[in-house]
Amino acid sequence: MNAHLKRAVVLVIGWAFIALGVVGLFLPVLPGILLLLVGLIMLSSEYVWAHHLLGKLRLRYPKVGRSADEATAKANHWMRTIFRHRGDN
Repeated sequence: MNAHLKRAVVLVIGWAFIALGVVGLFLPVLPGILLLLVGLIMLSSEYVWAHHLLGKLRLRYPKVGRSADEATAKANHWMRTIFRHRGDN
């Protein structure tokens, strides 16, 4: 897959999670903090500010940091699976 398309998909999905997370802070049906964290994890690969904010959250909340590390590992696995080149196996 084209690198520009991959970056665009990551940015759109990451910002969508951020937007849903903000909405989820006000609606009881959506887990706002979780969606914000997922969006932040996705955007941390593209934005330095998101990477730094995630680092600060990991230091302040170690349990959240461990969960974020696990989520990052799972997200990386899914990204490799989704964006695998046809020749890669």
